[in-house]
Amino acid sequence: MDHTIKWRTPSSKFSYFKLFQLLVLAGLFDFCFCSGITQVTKTVKDVAVLSCGYNISTDELTRVRIYWQKYHSMVLAVINGKVQVWPEYENRTFTDISNNLSIVILALRLSDSGRYTCVIQKTEKGSYKREHLISVMLFVRADFPVPNITDLGNPFTNIKRIICSTSGGFPKPQLSWLENGRELDAINTTVSQDPETELYTISSKLDFNVTNNHSFICLVKYGNLTVSQTFNWQKRMFCKTEGQNENGESMKMEMISPINTGHAKA
Repeated sequence: MDHTIKWRTPSSKFSYFKLFQLLVLAGLFDFCFCSGITQVTKTVKDVAVLSCGYNISTDELTRVRIYWQKYHSMVLAVINGKVQVWPEYENRTFTDISNNLSIVILALRLSDSGRYTCVIQKTEKGSYKREHLISVMLFVRADFPVPNITDLGNPFTNIKRIICSTSGGFPKPQLSWLENGRELDAINTTVSQDPETELYTISSKLDFNVTNNHSFICLVKYGNLTVSQTFNWQKRMFCKTEGQNENGESMKMEMISPINTGHAKA
């Protein structure tokens, strides 16, 4: 970058920004929609670069005002070459003067989604007039990873219990256990949401009879997206010295380690 960024919370002397944003953006949103808005899609914890689409030299910084805001809330301003970042974006947002006056937002949150507007003002006959305005729509996604299926052991004779879980996604998910296209009855399905990140965690347990072969699908739906994991169980028999079956053959059940295969699907 071509300038030094100073991080600090705006002081009271910059309170006129609130009045400015109402004056500058009043009546301008129709322009934004009619002109078309650039869309940027990122995932939670990723980095977003939103371009103002305007170039100036570092020498011009003292003669222009740069304002970035989200809807009616200020995000960042550059006045007299000094950068001001508002509290919600402090320590994770900066401006890249050399890259079309872009703002860079680190460690994206779900709450960062929204329309961002960049306004450039230049001095003309002793007063500042709008030189440039552009809006960028930022969409922040939070995709669930492929679920993990874990063996919880045998709560009863010939019964095995498994648990399927995944976390870190949004919106609120639903989990289903399927076998041969038929939905099964799960036990202890729980959904929780982190109050800070707004991301969800979901888990569900399933009991099944180990004397039969099985192929279970754990399917998690959130919005119009799904992720799934497959759990295969096979039984194997071989001769042993103690006990015989009804045909006079010596038989024994051997449990085979589950095979997990998973995928995500839009």
